[in-house]
Amino acid sequence: MPAERHDDPTAYRLRPREAIVGAQMLFVAFGALVLVPLLTGLDPNVALFTAGAGTLLFQLVTGGQVPVFLASSFAFIAPILHGTKTWGIPATLSGLAAAGLVYVLLSALVRWRGVAVLHRLLPPVVTGPVIMVIGLVLAPVAVHLAMGRSGDGSQVLVPQGKALAVAAVALAVTVAVALRGRGMLRLVPILCGVGAGYVAALAAGLVDFTPLREAPWFALPRFVAPEWNWQAVLYILPVAIAPAIEHFGDVLAIGSITGRDYLARPGVHRTLLGDGLATSLAALLGGPPNTTYSEVSGAVALTRAFNPAIMTWAALFAILFSFVAKIGAFLSTIPTPVMGGILILLFGAIAVVGLNTLVRSGEDLTEPRNLAIVAIMLVAGIGGLSLGGAAFSVSGIGLAGLLGVVLNLVLPRSRP
Repeated sequence: MPAERHDDPTAYRLRPREAIVGAQMLFVAFGALVLVPLLTGLDPNVALFTAGAGTLLFQLVTGGQVPVFLASSFAFIAPILHGTKTWGIPATLSGLAAAGLVYVLLSALVRWRGVAVLHRLLPPVVTGPVIMVIGLVLAPVAVHLAMGRSGDGSQVLVPQGKALAVAAVALAVTVAVALRGRGMLRLVPILCGVGAGYVAALAAGLVDFTPLREAPWFALPRFVAPEWNWQAVLYILPVAIAPAIEHFGDVLAIGSITGRDYLARPGVHRTLLGDGLATSLAALLGGPPNTTYSEVSGAVALTRAFNPAIMTWAALFAILFSFVAKIGAFLSTIPTPVMGGILILLFGAIAVVGLNTLVRSGEDLTEPRNLAIVAIMLVAGIGGLSLGGAAFSVSGIGLAGLLGVVLNLVLPRSRP
């Protein structure tokens, strides 16, 4: 790590006394971190390990200059669910590993042509609809889980009445904490909602502690190696567009919090590279893709803990906890209606983020060019349009992303 002045609060200094602050940062990230593997069938302990390892890799690439924590990305939930159902987990992991390379390519492009190239290649009229599709295509999954069914609605796992009651508690507490929480509490609405829903599920007799009793205290995370699959790769690759642009916004946000210009030093090309390599590393081990966590950035703003080494402590604790098998076993006891209640809000929020991206851009969406791009992307993505055949096909979010990029490049711009 580079040497910094000792009076600089943003300098990298690994001090034992700040370990507890690092543990607190992991606590802030924990609920969202484990939510993705719980929903997609991946191992939560592997997700903990890859979040820690990915954060350390990011720090290495960026010279330990940026106080961010990397963990499971919500943007990839839909493609992981589709991929594991269609091709299996190892094949899906190959697509996720390839998605990390999109960041690497964008990093090289930014280093070559500057940050402005991202805005030209991926303007809000493309990224906004992609983010909206990611949220809206998942809406049926959230509703099925909240009603006590499996994610695809094919199986009834919990009686509907009990399921809806538990989901309502989880949803209500999450919303209440998000709206009324103060201090550190407002940074962990998902964790609070899951906790309240779990208590409600206990009262309803829906929790089975058998996995927790049978699991050992300590064990190696169940790492899974990817298996190359072209269809999975081509389906998932375009999904990386949205979180890559979101990463750019996260770097600006943490820069405004710490008062540092991270676009200049270490440079967004290095932060993109670190995020991409962390995502590919996670997929190579069987974990979900990584992304910078805005919750943790909020905790940095609240605590004024600007030292990037605090994230090293958070990463080390994540790796340490990944070897505690009881953690993953306990998480597996969370009934699906608890997750369903949280996801009704979460997936809708993702769609709103995409809508807000369009609104803040100031673009006239009724202008024929913009209307065509957004309309085609939304209907193709949400409607499940598929192009190709048995050997090769692209559909859903991936197709929406590809269509957006191509249409933005080929459709003529309106004359002023």
